[in-house]
Amino acid sequence: MQARLIESVEIAPQVRHFVFEAPDVERLDFLPGQFVSLTDTVRGKEITRAYSIASAPSGANRFELCLNLVADGPLSPRLFSLKPGETLEMRPPLGQFVIRNPGRDAILIATGTGIAPFRSILKVHLTDSSPAFTLVFGVRYESHLMYRREFEEMVRRFPHFRFWPTLSRPEPGWTGRTGHVQAHLEEAIAGRRDLDLYLCGLKLMVDDVRNILKEMGFGRKQIIYEKYD
Repeated sequence: MQARLIESVEIAPQVRHFVFEAPDVERLDFLPGQFVSLTDTVRGKEITRAYSIASAPSGANRFELCLNLVADGPLSPRLFSLKPGETLEMRPPLGQFVIRNPGRDAILIATGTGIAPFRSILKVHLTDSSPAFTLVFGVRYESHLMYRREFEEMVRRFPHFRFWPTLSRPEPGWTGRTGHVQAHLEEAIAGRRDLDLYLCGLKLMVDDVRNILKEMGFGRKQIIYEKYD
């Protein structure tokens, strides 16, 4: 299966939103939270990397990704150099990082481009009649709050959705939350234990949050995670 680039747009410093289509199929089916694997030959070596889908299923063959440029990364420089119309090999969507209990309130904890699967999940699962969601989104700088306007619009539309952008390196004038996402867990949970918690981001954050949640008494099945190297 192939993935053909439609467009890419910078949405934060060294972060781009990519729109692809899968021309081999009329409809690309996936569950919110799943990923695709892209493959290309870089310096004579075949490289495959998995990337979370940032869009909701549309009934068509398009999908979106949110990727950051890693200068010495094995594949991201190639992806950032792609021009519209160019193609890569792609494996069909896979993954278990999906909403497990649609009837339960959930806390979503993301750092960096770990926001991608949560954008997909919220576009589908956050509705007028859905359970409550809290999104705790940690980045270094305000300029890296990808999809911020979309999440703020969700706050305006859905009273049972909380969006907590959190900056670890805030500039003067920032009046929101600061520090790391770990510092805001207790407030988000508010003593409850009837929640599911979804974690996505770099390994260090995910492992740390998992340990904190286990110490709080959350069971293994309540903590669903996906981590990046």
